Amino acid sequence: MRALIVDDSRAIRRLLQRTIEPLGFECSMAEHGEDALTHLDPDDLFDVVLVDWNMPVMDGLALVKAIRENRSFARMSILMVSSESDPHKMMKALIAGADDYLVKPVSQDMIREKLESLGVLDTAQV
Repeated sequence: MRALIVDDSRAIRRLLQRTIEPLGFECSMAEHGEDALTHLDPDDLFDVVLVDWNMPVMDGLALVKAIRENRSFARMSILMVSSESDPHKMMKALIAGADDYLVKPVSQDMIREKLESLGVLDTAQV
């Protein structure tokens, strides 16, 4: 399984990597939305993209919209992992095409549960 972690904080990217690698994920990382788009290949899809909201250059909401505008990426799951806890912003992310939303700080159990509910992670694999 493959995951793309998109967050402007190197520390958060590494934390998320250390959180999901034990679940069987190979991780790639990007610093912002535009950087993330350069990692996406319709012929080699990620199983899940973990996206922060607040980033320079291209924020997470714009990234979610850009991914969902490309039908080639329709099967990729998008999990917003952000400190934004405003219900209106959370709803905007879901309407834009995020499959689910987690508010930081997150634990491995929280991420595992979301990935299982999205069908990205099979409980038998963990």
